[in-house]
Order: sequence, then structure tokens, then C-alpha cells
Amino acid sequence: MATKLHYTFLSFFFLFSFLQSSSSLNPDIQPLLAFKSACDSTNSLSNWNSSTNPCTWTGVSCLNNRVSRLVLENLNLKGSFQNLSFLKELRVLSLKNNQFSGPVPNLSNLSALKLLFLSHNEFSGDFPVSLTSLFKLYRLDLSYNNFSGEIPASVNRLTHLLTLRLEENGFSGEISGVKLSNLQEFNVSGNKLVGEIPISLSGFPVSAFLKNRVLCGSPLPKCAVNIPRDPTMAAPVSPKSTVASSPSVLPVTTTSASPKTTRRSSGSKMSSLAIIAIILGDVFVLVVVCLLLYCFFCTRKMASQKHGSQILEGEKIVYSSSPYPNTGSGQGQTGGFERGKMVFFEGAKRFELEDLLRASAEMLGKGGFGTAYKAVLDDGNVVAVKRLKELNVCEKREFEQQMEVLGRLRHPNLVGLKAYYFARDEKLLVYDFMTNGNLFWLLHGNRGPGRTPLDWTTRLKIAAGAARGLAFIHNSCKSLKLTHGNIKSTNILIDKGGNARVSDFGLAIFATPSSVPKTNGYRAPEVALDGRKLTQKSDVYSFGVLLLELLTGKCPSVVENGGIGTGYGGVVDLPRWVQSVVREEWTAEVFDLELMRYKDIEEEMVGLLQIAMACTAASPDQRPKINYVVKMIEELRGVEVSPSHDTADSVSDSPAVSEDNTCGASQ
Repeated sequence: MATKLHYTFLSFFFLFSFLQSSSSLNPDIQPLLAFKSACDSTNSLSNWNSSTNPCTWTGVSCLNNRVSRLVLENLNLKGSFQNLSFLKELRVLSLKNNQFSGPVPNLSNLSALKLLFLSHNEFSGDFPVSLTSLFKLYRLDLSYNNFSGEIPASVNRLTHLLTLRLEENGFSGEISGVKLSNLQEFNVSGNKLVGEIPISLSGFPVSAFLKNRVLCGSPLPKCAVNIPRDPTMAAPVSPKSTVASSPSVLPVTTTSASPKTTRRSSGSKMSSLAIIAIILGDVFVLVVVCLLLYCFFCTRKMASQKHGSQILEGEKIVYSSSPYPNTGSGQGQTGGFERGKMVFFEGAKRFELEDLLRASAEMLGKGGFGTAYKAVLDDGNVVAVKRLKELNVCEKREFEQQMEVLGRLRHPNLVGLKAYYFARDEKLLVYDFMTNGNLFWLLHGNRGPGRTPLDWTTRLKIAAGAARGLAFIHNSCKSLKLTHGNIKSTNILIDKGGNARVSDFGLAIFATPSSVPKTNGYRAPEVALDGRKLTQKSDVYSFGVLLLELLTGKCPSVVENGGIGTGYGGVVDLPRWVQSVVREEWTAEVFDLELMRYKDIEEEMVGLLQIAMACTAASPDQRPKINYVVKMIEELRGVEVSPSHDTADSVSDSPAVSEDNTCGASQ
């Protein structure tokens, strides 16, 4: 009998140990099942059970076998979700469009939470104070609930917050204390707020502040002089009150003068003549000041116009019709040198050199190989002209051979070379003009409130287009093994259709030592040591840095001194920084804050990050070929390739560029 009891005890012990070990494999199982029991009265989460892997349950996503994302929307859930506060690795929580009510439970344990969506429920009570301790929050949406009370000043502790949506609740009090410098999306419409809108929030649209009690200030109408801090202290409108036409402005009461004011008025013995004299004196002084200011600004304007015309003239591409003195040979020779001429490629609209010289030109920017201009010809044709400098060109034939190769490259993701001009002291390249600028300015220009950030879909489209363009260059002439040599965000232009166009390709072979920076953040390690080691694998490294730039929002060619996210003096080494963050912290810390507003893109971002890290491997042999990079990027979201686009596998078989006609030009 004792033996039987002993075996029974052992059986229970092993069963208990098994259950304990199985639950310890994933500590998130019990909180999730407790949540289902408390909130899922309609059994909407039918596949949530202890016998399956929680990472396969409805709405659950995992990272390293821990629940990182919980999206449970439109499921008629109700009750308290306090049990979810035990999911310590949770990054994303969305309970939108359910029937939760009462106060929001204490979520201070969710220290890793980045995105929280609780809109369209029936939550009530004050602003959830526990949320102000979630310092990693990027997006907070409490809209369309029944919250009340003031918005606490402690919300300013959420320094990473990009989105704060509180519309259609019952919040009251002022918002003057809300100072969140990184906010990109903000809405408090449909509440009971009063007071002046602070300057830090004035850049948001009118719709973000409508349907409140008495909010005023930009972007709403200006505030009245006497705005009560609390609407309950405002005096009722009396027959002696003047009501402003704008509902956003408080009534201004026109009461009789106070005794103090009356005494002050009666004490003033100034005569009418004195008052008139003072007024006339003020008017005279004002007129004199206006005349002086008018003369001053007229002089300044004339000087600036003269100076501006000189600057414009200096920025124009101005040459004489004959660059070299003509000694009268009449045989196309001028002083022993052949006069330059415009050479056009097939399909390009032709014009004379003189037409280009007369064109108005706007400087677009300066690069390592020269200065780029936008030139508008007399017939309205717009082209981009690159005026080359510091090129290591020994012979005209060498230059012409390379231009013949580059001029035959035609692809939807390349900036087409239309023509070139060669003379001893002047070398010009004429390209198609791209109307939407370059990737650098789209990504880094004017970051802050009021700016429309570069969304994830556009970034992924640009990455895929640039990869196709680079793949076309690499495969267009296998005998020459063409390289770009200078991949960076300023050389990725955007056409009127929003497509990425790779520019400045094939010029690096002419670079002089003085024109090549020792490091610009994009150069492969082997090229940084020896600028002559430009290969297709070094192009892949540079393209990987470009992908990291798209993902992180950091510019690899900007000098930073030890700020957050850099850790290095001088030029930011993006690959090294990303590797350190991925090693020491969760991968999401790498990504641009502006991307955290978008939902359901984490897998794509992580996928593109893996591609970028493979491209930036220290050893060239470990980097993938660009064809494979194109394929991996397109598989992230099934990026469509139109029939006119050449895929990575068939790029060298394009009828526009083949082994015969491209390579033949260089022989």
C-alpha cells in the first residue's frame, strides 16, 4: 500500500513538474488565458487554448518566443484587461472597436510598449496616469471613449511620442502645458478644453482643435483679452455683454467703469488741445519713421537685385561660342586643339551648344565630380547639366568611350544621359531632369511638425527601384563589369511618377585623389583604404548603407559628435551602429521614429534590415549580388514589376542594352 501511494505521489510530482516546465517555456500563456476568461464572453478567441503554441493564436505575434504584438480589434471584448500587464515583452497592443469600459488598468509593467490603441471603446475616468511611465511609447490613441478630467502635465514625460489622439472624449481644462517636441499627429477635438493653444501645438490643423468649449489661438482665432482659466468661473452673458462672432472667443463684458477707474479719470486734468497735440506729434513721428524705412528698404532692394543678378549670372553656364582662340585654320582646329561639340545619343532631343549657353540656369547642388544645374532652354525644354571638374581624363578618346557606354544605358530606374560635351577645359553631361528632387531631401529635409514624413510604402518602393537600377548597371555589360562607384541618397533621384532613378553612375573611374573623400559614410571598408578598389561588391555595400539610411532616418554622411544613436565622433558609421544596437537592444530601436506611426510593417522593416546588414558585411565575399538583393526586396511585399521593367534575372538581355551594342562602343 505504501509503495502504491509512493508511485501515485511520484506520478503527481512528475505531472506537476511537467506542467510547470511547459508553462515556464512561455510565461505569457497564463496571462493570455486569464484575459480570455475575463473578457471573451462570446468566444471570439476560439483557438486560444493551453494545448497550442500561443504564437499561433488569433491576434498574437511573437519575438523570441515571447508575445510582442497583440492586435484584438472588432471582437466584442469587454471587462478588464489587467492580465495583459504581465506580458512584459509586449511592444504593440491594439484593442480598438471593442466594448471595454471603466478606467484603464495599470499598465506600468509594460515598459517595452511602443504602440497603444484603445480607441472606440467605452473607457471612462481620468487620463490613465500609468501610461505616462511608458517612456518608449511612440503612438497613443485614446480617442472615441468617455475619458474626463484634465490632460496631466506628466504626459510630457513621453518624449518619444509621435502620435497623441484624444478626440471625442470629455477632457477639460487647458492644454497649455502639453509640450511634446516630437509630435507628428495630434488631435483633441470634441472635448471640453479651454484656454490658449500653446505655440508648440499651433502647427497642427484646425481640425485638431474643433468642437471644444473655448479654445483659441493659432490655428484658431485669436484669444480675447480676459480668458478665464476655468469655464466654471466665467460670468454668464448679461444684456450688457458683447458676444463675439467667433464661437471660439469668450464674451467680452462691457460693464461700467470701476470706482478706481473713475477716480483715475476724474484726476486727469489734461486739456483737449494737449491731447490733440500729442496725437498730431505721434502721427508726424510715425510718418517720418515710415519714410525712413521706405527709403532704407528701397535701397536694400535695389542693391539686392543688383547683387542677385550678379549671383545668377555667376551661376549661369556661360561660355563663349568658341572656347579657344581661332587661328584661322578653318579646319575645325583652334590653336592646336579640336573645338568641342555636343554629342547626342539616340532618342534625345537635339539642340545647339549656343542654345545651352543662352539657357537660364539654376544651380541644383555641388558634388564630388562637379556642379549640377537645371537649364531651361528657349523652347521650354528642361534638362539637367552636370559641369564636370577635377576629372582624371588623359585622352578625349578615353572619355568618349566611357560616355558611349553610359549613353546607351536605358532603364526606367536610371537617369538617362542625353548628351555630352568635351573640350580641354570644359566637360558637360546633359541628363533628363527629375522634377521631384532626390532621396536625401525627401528623407532628411525639414523634419519636424507640419512636415509630411516619407511613408514606409514610398521608402520600400524607392529601395526596390534603386536596386533594379543598380542591377541593370551591373549586368548591362558583363565583360566590363560596370560599377556605379558613388551610391548615396543624393544620387537617387525621384521622377514625376515617384519612381527612383539612379544617377551619376560610371563617373568614379575618372575621379582624382583630391575629388574622392576618404570617407563619406557609404564607402566600403576596402574602398576607404584604397579608392581604386571600386567593384560591384563595393557598390552593394554602399547600397546596403542606403537601405540603412531609409530604415533609420539617419544620414551616414552627416558629422555628429556622440549624440544618441551615434556613439562615434565624425561621420556616422551606420552599419557599425546598427550592429551594436541589434546586439544589445531590441531591433526596433534601430528604426526611424517617423515609421512608428504605421501599423503592420514590422516584419517588412525587419526583413529589409536583414537585407541591409547582409549587404554591409565587412568581407566583400559575404555580400550578396545585387540581383539577389532585388529579388529579396521584391519578396518583402510582392513589389509589382511592370512589363517594361527588367527583372534582375533578365536585365542583361534588355533589347535597349545588350552585350553587343554596349560593350562594342568601348572597344
